[in-house]
Amino acid sequence: MSRILDTSNCTYCAYRSWAFNKLDQASMEKIDAHKTEVFYEKGEAICHEGQEINSFLYLRKGLVKLLTTEKNEKQHIISIGKPLDFIGLLSIFSNRHHIYSITAIEDSVVCFVDLAVIKELMRQNGEFALDFLEKSSRVADEVLNTRISINTKQLRGRIAYILLFFADHIYNRHEFELPISRKEMAQLIDMSTENVIRILSEFRKDKIIEIEGKLIRILDAGKLQRVYDLG
Repeated sequence: MSRILDTSNCTYCAYRSWAFNKLDQASMEKIDAHKTEVFYEKGEAICHEGQEINSFLYLRKGLVKLLTTEKNEKQHIISIGKPLDFIGLLSIFSNRHHIYSITAIEDSVVCFVDLAVIKELMRQNGEFALDFLEKSSRVADEVLNTRISINTKQLRGRIAYILLFFADHIYNRHEFELPISRKEMAQLIDMSTENVIRILSEFRKDKIIEIEGKLIRILDAGKLQRVYDLG
């Protein structure tokens, strides 16, 4: 169950984002006074699609998924948020309501900062505002590039992408517990759950990976990379 934490001082926070380095002490104190730190258990919703946007969201710890839901209730995961990510930037300045939901896929800590305060600081500090716009553009680019990388690959290439993403960009090791289910993998790479299970089984038979429940061990990273490159 989510719970509000005793908030740390933003000025001395070990997880302080590069963007906030552009702010002076008085500005940091203003953010600190309008910030709430919340712990979410795995599986808890952080915000819902269509919910009014009133806070800037910064992921301190954990992993989250950003997902949209079609009218037929089919869900698509558009991105995975990792520590130090600004997880609400895709809609924070262009919409009054969230265009996607955010759910914790690991126990996570999220900082909520009053959006009105962020906008006030952007009006007062051009360098801070430019950094925010740059970060927003990078987030959009990352999501677009991810979708292109996935949509141009065949089934095996898409699964290879997921495994390499978690190994190289999230956990920085070749043995890890996969934080998402087979169904969520399917939602992320636009495949059926059955195909995800089949391809993982093929990778295991080819001795590219080992699977023990949620534990993934990459045995041949070079071969997995070739599968991804060839699509």
